[in-house]
Formats: sequence, C-alpha cells, structure tokens
Amino acid sequence: MHPQIHSKSTPDKAACIIAATGEVLTYRELEEKSNQGAHLFRSLGLKRGDVLAVLLNNEINLFPIAWAAQRAGLYLASISTRFSAGDIGYILADSGARLLIASDDLLDLAAQAAAGTAENVPVYGICAGQRAWVAACAAFPATPIADQAAGADMLYSSGTTGRPKGVKPPLPDERLAVATPLATLGQRLYGMNENTVYLSTSPLYHSAPQRWALTIQRLGGTVVVMDQFDAEQSLRLIERYRVTHGTWVPTHFVRTLKLPEEVRAAFDLSSLQAVIHAAAPCPVPVKREMIAWLGPIVFEYYSGTEMCGMSALSSHEWLAKPGSVGRAVLGVIKIVDDNGDEVPHGTVGNVYFADGPRFVYHNDPEKTQNAYNRHGWATLGDVGHVDADGYLFLSDRKHFMIISGGVNIYPQEIENCLSSHPMIADVAVIGAPDDEMGERVLAVVQLSPEFTASPELAQDLRAYARAALGGVKCPSSFEFRDALPRDPTGKLMKRKLIDEYRAAANAQGTMAAVQRSAQ
Repeated sequence: MHPQIHSKSTPDKAACIIAATGEVLTYRELEEKSNQGAHLFRSLGLKRGDVLAVLLNNEINLFPIAWAAQRAGLYLASISTRFSAGDIGYILADSGARLLIASDDLLDLAAQAAAGTAENVPVYGICAGQRAWVAACAAFPATPIADQAAGADMLYSSGTTGRPKGVKPPLPDERLAVATPLATLGQRLYGMNENTVYLSTSPLYHSAPQRWALTIQRLGGTVVVMDQFDAEQSLRLIERYRVTHGTWVPTHFVRTLKLPEEVRAAFDLSSLQAVIHAAAPCPVPVKREMIAWLGPIVFEYYSGTEMCGMSALSSHEWLAKPGSVGRAVLGVIKIVDDNGDEVPHGTVGNVYFADGPRFVYHNDPEKTQNAYNRHGWATLGDVGHVDADGYLFLSDRKHFMIISGGVNIYPQEIENCLSSHPMIADVAVIGAPDDEMGERVLAVVQLSPEFTASPELAQDLRAYARAALGGVKCPSSFEFRDALPRDPTGKLMKRKLIDEYRAAANAQGTMAAVQRSAQ
C-alpha cells in the first residue's frame, strides 16, 4: 500500500482536493512531485533517519512534501502553525531538524524561529522567499531516487504542560509498500479502501488528521481537506464530493448539532459510511443525538500520538455500553493501581496498554521511563476502568483529577453533565486551589449566546449539578467566560486554565503575606 502503486493504476484520480479552492492533486502528480522532492532532499545531504520539519497550512503542497520525506526515509516533524517562534525554534533544535519548509505566509515566523537555533536551520518557502520549494524541485527528475526507504512521523505534543515533546518511533522496514497498523485498522474497522472519499476537518499538523489523510492515500482514496472547520460547510462538502468517511472531534459534533434542523436536513448525507471521532471524550447526550440523526455509522476510538495502543467501538456497541471508548484493537488494556498491580473489573485505575508498539519521547528519557511500568506496559496518562466484557470507560486524565478534602473527583463526569444543559455552550471543570480542602471544584462556563451571566444563573447551574451528581462532585463555584481555550482541533487546553488559576492563587497568597508582614 503506497501512492506509487495508485499512480500506475489510477494516475488521474484525485489524491487530494482542497475544499476552499477546488485545487486537485492527482496520483500521477503526487508521485512525480514526491520523487522530485526526494531527489532534492538527497542533494541537500539529508539521509535516512534525518529529520525534516514543516510549518504548513492545510495546503496541497503538504502531501508531495510528506510523501517525499516518507520515501527518502526521513522523519517528518509537523509543527503547529499556532506555535510561537520560541516553541518552533525549540522543536527545530530538539529534533535535530536539517531543514524547515514553511507556507509562504509563515516564512517570517519560520525564519525568526530558525535564526534562534545554533544550527541556523535552512528555511524553504513553498513559492516565495530566497529558497522556493516548488521551483527547486522542478530541477530534479520525476523518477524515484536510487535508495528509497520508508520514513516515519515525529510529532510533538501541544506543549500545554511545558515544552512540546517529540514522539519518535523506530523507523519501519525500508520497503515502501507495506501494510501499516493504521491502514490495517482503517480497513478492518471502517471499511476504508480505494473508493474512500475522506473529509479532513482539522489542521494536518496534528497527529490524527495527518495520519488518517496519509493512510487514505496509501489505500488509493481521495482526501478532501478543509482549511478550517465550519459545521454547515462540512455538510455541504459531504454532499458535493459524496464523502464516505471523515474524522471529527466532539466539539465539531456540538457545533453541527446546534445548526437549525432545516439546515441539517437540507444536505444529502447518504454517502456517509463512517463518522469517526476521537481526541476528546464525547458527552453521552451529544453522541446519542448524533447516532439518532445519522444512524449507526458513528465510530469512536481512543489512542494518542504515542500509538502504544488503541481501543475502538461501533455505534451498536456504544448504545449497549454508553460512555465506553471500546475494546482493545491494538495492544491489550491493563488497569493498574499506583503500584503497577492489576485491579479487578469495574475498579478505577491507571490505563495501560501491554504488547503495543514501542515509542520514546525524544531527548526525554525520564518521561519515557515514566510512561512505562515495571511490566513494560505503556500509558497515555489516563484513568478509567474496564467492565467484565473488556470495554474501557475513561474517568479523566490523571493530572486533571481533583483531590478535594482527600476525595478523588474526576472532572470529565461533571463536564459531561453540565454540557447537556441548554444554557451551556462549553465548559471546563478544574481543581482551583483552596486553603481548607486543598482543591475546590470550579466550573468555567461559556454560555450559549442567548443567555447572560449572573449570580442567579450560577446558582441555578449549581442546583442542576447537585441534583445530578450529588454534593461532593457539584462545583462550589461557577465562572463565566466568552470562550474557553481550545486548539484548532477543538481539544480543550485545560492546562492553561489550571495554570492561570494557580498563578492567581499564588499571587493572592504572596500579597496576603506582604500585607501581614507590613502590619
């Protein structure tokens, strides 16, 4: 499975379509341009195992560059276009990148980041700048390089808990046309094949969107790329291109369900075969409504950039096990206590995967060591339980757990409850510092546009939560904001909120100490 195969069998088929412009890249063009790119890499001295960094928007040139890196045996480090020059420079230095390719509108940012590295990493633009990638590639042959070898991705975390960390898997077998775990799972779980038309709804510098898009091209399907998510536009694209598969996050579901019913009903969505979601927990009422609307074609999986394991389930399974993220399809799920010992079914503990693919956090042996326990099982840092049938239910991220008065409280359960309230558009529940209890449960809320924040409304929401969850889990306070911090995929950046409230508490404590000393 590799695009080079499809360039021979279906050369004029669209490998990629950019939704905003209608621009098309055929498999013939993908083959020729990626070959030229691989020749250019070799001319610049890049060899198997070297790192190529890219700072790219959702544009068509991303795909020839990615496949050029893959067939030249390089690691592809895709960097968020939302990162600062400091974070980009850190990734360039940390990864040992030999080259950075940036979208033309990001060239100044890329140059600033590269200039801050000791190696002064060379920067190419796509068509602009002193070095233009498209023009440079045109000077090379469109035939394969002599030493083709498979590469891999090297993706970095978002950096919300400190500096971003790179996940560096071992390079695969040198052969290009081999089955990858994700392609095999895509075929088995979702029926992906050469007839798949896949809608990519998120930035391609994120792990899941990038990996799924490249997987579809391995299989010979067509990728339709949105530059940014818009709920009504996504429905329009499904109808126009007869989309069969796509990946969403729960925030996308919420936005789509908020469209007027007549708008949702206006589009022909009958081509859809698999609506796949991951990246964040989906509130039970939201998913139930999605299945009621689209039918039993909503699929969920749980994994991470590390890909040390994966669970998945269908709509039918989820309806029988609401709230579950499925059974293991890659690796073996293990629930353990803090000593690393397995706990009985139904007992909440740390979620680990045994017998999954190995990984390391680049240049961070301590973090790598902490991701594995004494059995060699790996964790993504989540807490949950497995029922008697082997279905995994997540409680929350371990580092988001609130400890109030010695009681463990999982914010996700509270968020799921509050997100179903008609007045609430978005919500984050965090542990705010508290002198007496250690932490208190705080709900940070974005209201739906037609409602106005007030103390009375906060009391109403608190009564709602208390009735549904009881006194221990009920937020002690509600604070209202115009918007919550989410990354472009819709993932809640909760660490930013936690750090903000802790900093405010520390500042308040310092001020109180100064006032006491002055008395």
